[in-house]
Amino acid sequence: MSQSVQDRIDHDVKADDVVLFMKGTPTFPQCGFSSAVVQVLSHMAVPFKAYDVLSDAELRDGIKVYSDWPTIPQLYVKGEFIGGCDIVREMFSSGELATLFEEKGVTQTA
Repeated sequence: MSQSVQDRIDHDVKADDVVLFMKGTPTFPQCGFSSAVVQVLSHMAVPFKAYDVLSDAELRDGIKVYSDWPTIPQLYVKGEFIGGCDIVREMFSSGELATLFEEKGVTQTA
């Protein structure tokens, strides 16, 4: 894994408040897990930046190394790795995700 990919990922996770590395795009997710996280974020009206790992093999491999997490999607809030689909869904269901966004100062658009 090249350092430039790790540097790019580090920059990307810190450049926006909410960042999602996913398969596909928010308007055309390419897996059910990515789609589920997009649905949660959209339902909560939280603006986010998405990166399609299917369009960039270095990114797809690099994000797994960066987070030390083997699966996609991966959600970051204010530069902090939150987790994948199951974790995001559980946090949403329990209200913990809304609390996290509030504590981190992430504003909902609706």
